[in-house]
Amino acid sequence: MTSSTGARPGAATPADARSFQVDLRGLVDLLSHHLYSSPRVYVRELLQNAVDAVTARRAHDPQAGAHIRLTAAGGALTVEDTGIGLTADEVHTLLATIGRSSKRGGEHGLETARREFLGQFGIGLLACFVVAREIRVITRSARTPEAGPVEWRAADDGSYTVRALPGEARPAPGTTVVLRPRPGAEEWLAPGRVEELARDFGSLLPYDITFAGEDGTPREVTDRPAVWERRHPSPAARRVALAGHCAEVFGFTPLDTIDLDVPVAGVRGVAYVLPEPTSPAHRAGHRVHLKGMLLTDHADNLLPEWAFFVRAVIDTDTLRPTASRENLYDDDTLAAVRDALGTRIREWLAELAAGEPERLAAFLRVHHLGVKSLARHDTGLLDLMLPWLPFETSDGTTDLAEFAAAHPEIHFTRTVEEFRQIAPIAAAHGLGVVNAGYAYDAELLALLPRIRAGVTVTELDAGAVTDRLDPVDPSAELALASFLATARTRLDPLDCDVALRAFQPVAVPALYLDDRQSRQERDRALAQENADALWNDILSSLRGSAPRARLVLNHHNPLVRRIAGLPDAELAGTAVESLYGQALLRAQRPLRPADSTLLNRAFLGLLEWATHTGDRPEAPGSGPPAAEDRSPTRDDGPRGREEDGR
Repeated sequence: MTSSTGARPGAATPADARSFQVDLRGLVDLLSHHLYSSPRVYVRELLQNAVDAVTARRAHDPQAGAHIRLTAAGGALTVEDTGIGLTADEVHTLLATIGRSSKRGGEHGLETARREFLGQFGIGLLACFVVAREIRVITRSARTPEAGPVEWRAADDGSYTVRALPGEARPAPGTTVVLRPRPGAEEWLAPGRVEELARDFGSLLPYDITFAGEDGTPREVTDRPAVWERRHPSPAARRVALAGHCAEVFGFTPLDTIDLDVPVAGVRGVAYVLPEPTSPAHRAGHRVHLKGMLLTDHADNLLPEWAFFVRAVIDTDTLRPTASRENLYDDDTLAAVRDALGTRIREWLAELAAGEPERLAAFLRVHHLGVKSLARHDTGLLDLMLPWLPFETSDGTTDLAEFAAAHPEIHFTRTVEEFRQIAPIAAAHGLGVVNAGYAYDAELLALLPRIRAGVTVTELDAGAVTDRLDPVDPSAELALASFLATARTRLDPLDCDVALRAFQPVAVPALYLDDRQSRQERDRALAQENADALWNDILSSLRGSAPRARLVLNHHNPLVRRIAGLPDAELAGTAVESLYGQALLRAQRPLRPADSTLLNRAFLGLLEWATHTGDRPEAPGSGPPAAEDRSPTRDDGPRGREEDGR
């Protein structure tokens, strides 16, 4: 730009005003690849425009008809409605201007019905270019019917024409849209596909919608009222109808159904309970209708995360769609609706607990994990569900209410392996232990003292278990002092103490016990062994006074008693190392290099001893066990030797 001849130096030159130029093909490509997930949405856009036009017509003339007809024949798709229609000026203003919506301002008389409209973003017919090479619109305004019909014809290259038509081209107010497919998109305008999409998107729309194929026979598309709002002869008939709807929509027969009638949230619908367990990490896809129009069938933000055991179908008039109108906009309104739906599901659980225990039990057999997830944040629900939620305990699988009544002092393990090791011993000695190695169980146990007075919950430690085991007669333990000293000397480098107790079952020769602090100390020591000088010093400074692990030898076990009676201290020490390794493996603890070295040394040492029979003296007690050492449950076969721990 240059200044005019008479302009003084430094003066601003007049601006050359221009309008943005839009590459329609590029915009269509953007829509098809980045805004819409599939070309199928073009049917939704056509239905949406038609419904909005009819809504506006009814606001202008409440007695006007409300009909929408789709016809797929001859390779083209025709959509006719009895809506408000457009004047010639409105055609130029609205159809030929990208982003302009007939629902944005009051000058077209549509603002009064704003809340009834489905469309929100003014994309309009533009989305149809995803599948069409040409769009033809014939429209006649209901506000000025005397003006006659107008034709707007547009191509996917961005060109369009507008012309007036004779009155007989469109005798009554309304709009007709005709699409011609673009090359490669013919399948999207095929009669079967169009009818399928029309039913999927429009079955709950408030106006009569019909579809006709090549034979011209009209078929109903709408199926109102929604199955959850219909009258049924009986509750059983309703359950059958809902089960059929669930199978049609989601592909499974529900375990149960939950009505989601939440008027305050503007939501009506139903949640179907999955018949099989599902992972809490799985993001469920819910089916959402907005004022009857299907918005999405994979909304993953509709329900709280803990409600992963249901799939919902709802119709709402309060939620906002995203720009693509294929999901819900996550705002404060959706958060409030989500909370309201979560409250409804909690109420359903409470209703089952209060009046239908059999249905609740059937539900919990499959989805106790979901209820546990919910109960973490709702102590009231935890109290309500406590008699129903299953936990794995030292008394078997039971509920916490019954278990707490029998064991006011509850211990828990953080891993399944630790529980499996300790459960038989705990059960035999009256120690109440819960397996908290499963999802949410540790958190629920921590909440238990809040709702059950007098109950204490602590993590299981080696001292608590050892204290519950029967002590050995002092004289018997004194007689084995030399053996115990040898055992402690051998295991001291491994940060493991040795204790002698008498416990059940007899078949367990030794029990390896530790707690979280001792495991952390083991991990620190292992890291220190493999660290460089700098980290070695740092880790060394972190060494604390954590309790050491403990190997508890079972004085009832015949094998332990025979090992304790060996006169050869070296052989007894090797045998103790073997018992340590066996107990470590039984507890499924990770092996440190020192543990692996010990196991290897003990194994080879026992092999060496067993193969040099001529070099070793006959040790008292090393032969067959004396009669008094035999366990009453032991036999001489392989099973008996296995139960002895050999």
